[in-house]
Amino acid sequence: MYSIRLATTEDIPRIAEIENLCFPEAEAANLTSFIERFAIFPECFLVLEVNGTIQGHINGCINDRPELADELFENAHLHQPDGNFQTIFGLAVDPQFQHQGYASLLMEHFVKLSRKRQLTGMVLTCKKHLVDFYKKCGFTLKGKSASTHGHAEWYDMLLTF
Repeated sequence: MYSIRLATTEDIPRIAEIENLCFPEAEAANLTSFIERFAIFPECFLVLEVNGTIQGHINGCINDRPELADELFENAHLHQPDGNFQTIFGLAVDPQFQHQGYASLLMEHFVKLSRKRQLTGMVLTCKKHLVDFYKKCGFTLKGKSASTHGHAEWYDMLLTF
């Protein structure tokens, strides 16, 4: 049995824990970053619970541009609540619960929420091996990203409503 809901302050340590299980240290947000981001845009954090325990999350700020610039990761104050695009900083599911469709469910829920909020679309960057996953979620590959976040190679993805 699973459920998806808006995150609470109490969820932040588990969100950070899952993040660190799923991303290399150079790419993962740390607990301090999550606390700061959540204080500014809590409405942009969703968690997935399986049998009452958080096993996944999705989050990102709202911005006015159809791109995910690196500075958004570094400065939570760049969140624009009246912007047009929901960014996705991270979509992560505890490795023990991966490959069961939970990431797709989190994404579906976030897309529905963003549409309900009457945003123009969503943007994210991802690694090459995840491009097809995000295409299945409705995103279009815009090309190789200018992002240098975590010293990795990223690809820009856009979903327009």
